[in-house]
Amino acid sequence: MSTMSAIEQKELNINSITQGKLTWIYIEKPSVNEVRFLDQRFHFHPLNLDDILSRIQRPKIDEYEDHLFIVLHFPVYDKENRITKPSEVDIFIGENYLVTVHCSADLKPLAKFFRECQVHEESKGKYLGRGSGFLLYHILDRLVNYCFPILSKITENIDDIEDAIFTKTVPETVSQISFIRRDLISFRRVIHPQVAVIETLEKKEYPFFKEEPEIYFGDIADHIRKIWDGLEDSKEVVDGLAETSNWLTSNRIQEIMRVLTIVMVIMAPATLVAGVFGMNVPLPGGIESGSLLSFGILLAIMAIIGAGIFLYLRRQRWL
Repeated sequence: MSTMSAIEQKELNINSITQGKLTWIYIEKPSVNEVRFLDQRFHFHPLNLDDILSRIQRPKIDEYEDHLFIVLHFPVYDKENRITKPSEVDIFIGENYLVTVHCSADLKPLAKFFRECQVHEESKGKYLGRGSGFLLYHILDRLVNYCFPILSKITENIDDIEDAIFTKTVPETVSQISFIRRDLISFRRVIHPQVAVIETLEKKEYPFFKEEPEIYFGDIADHIRKIWDGLEDSKEVVDGLAETSNWLTSNRIQEIMRVLTIVMVIMAPATLVAGVFGMNVPLPGGIESGSLLSFGILLAIMAIIGAGIFLYLRRQRWL
């Protein structure tokens, strides 16, 4: 691998750091020109280079004699749409180089880590001085640890809904539960495929990794499994809250229907009497007599029937 000139870096939007024999090449928002550069410099497999430009790739590890090609996804929270979305990172790693490629600028931990190594000589020597495997471990460690604040935010939102589900209106809590459930589903889709990839790095040994994979990548595997367990727990809580919300909604509907039914039952006799005497036919005490006594008696009958039904319902403990 020859040294890359500053002009090439500027024209191709490529940044690099070199410490001893190890070079970290950092590419953000790659184009065809950057892919062509990687092909000419490293002669990577054409299918892997095509994967860089494609944004629809599942996490995987492609193994070759002198390097690995790794595709990983990490969650990034979209505040505008209130959902966690995947952000892809493509990694080529050999004995003397590590290439990271990602298509968006939303992976702040990776960009921050690269700038840290680029600016501070101490950090560059610390992270790039022990080989490509050690550098890969710290890159993955920072990206995986970035998942924990997102998971904590989801947990806080679940706690807020748990407190509000018995105090706020049903439509509001249902909407909040729906947003969190959608966010959890998206987060789970991002994390679940990563488990197998990280476990592969943990269990297999590669000649260009100087570190013990079980020690370093085992630590990352533990973290990713912990995140998955947290998502599983959150899913169970959200499912329970959704079931509780549905029960409360059903109970409130039943309460409203019970009250309306009672009102209808109490008003039904009075409505019947009023309907009978409102018929346009001569009836005893009807409109032709012109007496208020019959009208008062009619009202009394309505009241007595309604009160009787009300007392009966109270006695049956339906009220």
